[in-house]
Amino acid sequence: MITTDLNQLELTEFIARENPGQRCKATFPLLGAHGTRDSATVYFELDPGEELGTHTDSAEELLIVLEGRIEATVGQEKATLSKNQLVVVPKMKLHNFRNTGKGKARVLGFFGGANNIVATFDQTWWPTGSNQVDTAALGE
Repeated sequence: MITTDLNQLELTEFIARENPGQRCKATFPLLGAHGTRDSATVYFELDPGEELGTHTDSAEELLIVLEGRIEATVGQEKATLSKNQLVVVPKMKLHNFRNTGKGKARVLGFFGGANNIVATFDQTWWPTGSNQVDTAALGE
């Protein structure tokens, strides 16, 4: 059995120097390196006014807002989501999430059909110095 505790995650802070509002704390609680075969997860937190940044993912993603309020942009569509609401992002569709609330937003995403996910962002993230997050590299 593979388990994880969302209350005990070690988060990495990511910052886009070219866009100071693009900042988050994130991790991948479950993915291929942990033993999953056909799925992976991402968890991120956004402080008020912060955004994840426009990007695509190599697999379809289903996200649930655990806390707070976010503006979800998927392609040309926008919606405001709050606690216990879901959004689906098709594979390789440009999307972004911005915290529009007054408190911290906490979001959990599920990727189906793959345990290796490649996310490609418009901006470069620090501390990685790359605009890509490849979960295969996280298991090394």
